[in-house]
Amino acid sequence: MQTTEELAPQLGIAPICKALGVSRASLYRRRRPRKESQRKTPARALSKAERHEVLQILHAAPFVDKAPAQVYATLLDQDTYLCSTRTMYRILDSQGEVKERREQLQRPSYKKPEILATAPNQVWSWDITKLLGPVKWSYFYLYVILDIFSRYVVGWTVAEGESATLAKRLIDESCEKQEILPGQLLLHADRGSAMTSKPVVFLLADLGVTRSHSRPHVSDDNPYSEAHFKTLKYRPDFPDRFGCIQDATAFCRSFFAWYNNEHRHSGIGLLTPEMVHHGQAASVIAARQQTLHAAYAAHPERFVGKPPQPPLLPAAAWINPPAVKTSGQDAPGSTQTISDDLRVDPVCNTYEPSRPSALELVRHLEPGGMVSH
Repeated sequence: MQTTEELAPQLGIAPICKALGVSRASLYRRRRPRKESQRKTPARALSKAERHEVLQILHAAPFVDKAPAQVYATLLDQDTYLCSTRTMYRILDSQGEVKERREQLQRPSYKKPEILATAPNQVWSWDITKLLGPVKWSYFYLYVILDIFSRYVVGWTVAEGESATLAKRLIDESCEKQEILPGQLLLHADRGSAMTSKPVVFLLADLGVTRSHSRPHVSDDNPYSEAHFKTLKYRPDFPDRFGCIQDATAFCRSFFAWYNNEHRHSGIGLLTPEMVHHGQAASVIAARQQTLHAAYAAHPERFVGKPPQPPLLPAAAWINPPAVKTSGQDAPGSTQTISDDLRVDPVCNTYEPSRPSALELVRHLEPGGMVSH
């Protein structure tokens, strides 16, 4: 096979480069002999002995855990100057030591909880919020346990402080009232002291309730409780302060009666939490559909496009739905979030598509009933 040098006198450099897809400049540059160039050391640079002295000081006991800026300032206060902070970094980098030098606690890595409920009494969320007391810096504490599928408040109480004993009693009474069986329920909460206390942990183990916790400082991991507290505190009659714990209890008793039995919740097809929690959703939706059919039959011209449909009940409630890869027309490697836009059939009162229980789909379960995050 002939080389470029052999073909060049016959065909010329330009046609050969064009045929090979190589520019002539690249060819000439590769032909040019390489000159070994060595960067000259600046006159102001530290000598090898001085660099070694700086490194020894950085490794000394008083400075080994300090950042170069701290070392630089400390040496200046001792009437000593060795080099600039940037030079200290260069010397450390030459030894592969540019990293966090301070002694710091290494926090564990928490995984995002992914929790699914397809029926009432599969997943509860609970939290504690403060209610302002009669004077500055005084508070009452509202404990609320909420079913994430039906949005039904299954238990609540008002206290003068956070108490693991009180939380344990509230959870125990709520499970007994709802007739929770071992292995049926998952209880999700944040990482407050009452939520992670030993009395609550031991109680949940005795009841056969799986516990789950949010990641630290991530309110999105407990969205149902957070949204519920906003509904509470944005009510028109919610006071700026409560005069005493009896006032707070009376207000909450009225609020939760309204919330469970009268409030048409937009997240559950404008049904009340009581309707969904006690299995009345299908019959209510069917009755609404009949009413709309009658309205359409009487005046079809008032409805554009198609007969009206009542809002339907989502068949799933997620805490952090997992992202799944899509296929078909979507771009390669794209992802989408699993939606809870699955609806209940008002005629047969079944959910389509059928899904396993929430506990079967909870991610990252560890032995002993603790969800790993």
